[in-house]
This record gives sequence, C-alpha cells and structure tokens, in this order.
Amino acid sequence: MSSPAPALPEIFDRQILAQLSHLHRDPHLLGWFASLCEHQPPLSNKTRWSHLLLLRRLLDDLAAEGHPVPPNLILRDDFPPLPVYLPRALSSRDDQLLQDELRHTDTLCAHALRLLRLTGMRIGECLDLSLDCSRQMGPDVWALHIPLGKLHTERMFPADPAICQTVARILALRALDPSAAAAASAALLLPRSGTRATLYGTLSAALAKAAQRAHCSGPVTAHP
Repeated sequence: MSSPAPALPEIFDRQILAQLSHLHRDPHLLGWFASLCEHQPPLSNKTRWSHLLLLRRLLDDLAAEGHPVPPNLILRDDFPPLPVYLPRALSSRDDQLLQDELRHTDTLCAHALRLLRLTGMRIGECLDLSLDCSRQMGPDVWALHIPLGKLHTERMFPADPAICQTVARILALRALDPSAAAAASAALLLPRSGTRATLYGTLSAALAKAAQRAHCSGPVTAHP
C-alpha cells in the first residue's frame, strides 16, 4: 500500500487558498513536489508518480467542469522516472530444456533463436543480420558480422562450427521461404513478410511457444 502524500495545505505554508485561480505552479506545486522528495519514510518513484498523476487528473476534471484552474501546473517533466525491471535470467535447467527444444525444431524461427543463444546478440541485431553476415577471416576461421544495434556498435563475433551450421541452415530454409523474394528481404538473412516489428513479434511468439513445449518453469522473453 503506497504511503500517503503530504497534504496540500502543509506545502502551502498553511495558507488557505480562497479559490483555484490563486493556485500557482511556483511556489505551490513546486513546493509540493519537493515535499514528496523529502517525505519520511521516503516515497518510491512509482508512489510519487501516482500522486502526481492523481492530482493532475483532479485538476483536469475541475477545469473541465468550468473551474478557473491555471494551465500547466503539472508538466510531463515533473514525473519521476519509473523503475525498469530487467527480465530474469533463465535457470540452467530451463536453458538446457530450451536449447534441446530448438535443436529439434527445424524452422527459420527456431534456428534464428538458436543463433541468438549461441552468440548472445540482441533480437533486434539478429533481425538486421545481412545475407552475407558470415565472413571468412582466414583458413577455417569464420566470424559473424553483427550490424549496428541498440548499443550503436557493430562487431565481428567469432563463429564456431555450431554458429556456422546454424547460419547455413537458415540460408537453406530461407531459399524455400516465399517472403525471401520480397524487396524488403533482399539483403537480410531473415526474410520478412511484413515490417521489422512483425518479424520481431513472430520471433518473440516462437520463443514463448518453444519455452512452453520445453516445459520451462517460467515465461521466457527475448531482449530487444
């Protein structure tokens, strides 16, 4: 249960406003924002965010009913950032179950997901792999060219036999996929029948289904 927010009269230095038109962003609302930050025990960002949202809705409702509420009392930048929860890593057992399931599924999506697991690249980087992403660096030495992604870097990833075999199988299945002939797929390893977002959704759904078939203990998601 969230902690109560400081009462508005307290942050107005106990001055009672005669009417809403006397309410100002500075010092009234800015003072209240400061009191939320100084509250003891401390309020979480999510709790402070909720207090601001509820007050803004109240002010919007009052304005909609014709009350003289000054505009722009609470701005977008006033809201604190909400916490970002990273996905939980797979357990060793679930990871092995999922790998076994993908090894026994001969589809483009399954091999693309295996490539993600073998290289550790992001799903967004996998979507943008070029048709010639597998590069020979020397006699029996191969690497996978991973293009610019979320981290704004491109890199060469050493390709062991498992990676080379996975890319080769993707190329073989790609040749049988009708969407490979589309202009949007011409230079890409993974053909697209729609937009990039569509393919992202297809791979994410394939991963969730593979995890279900493998009887993983919890939900499995791909990192963008």
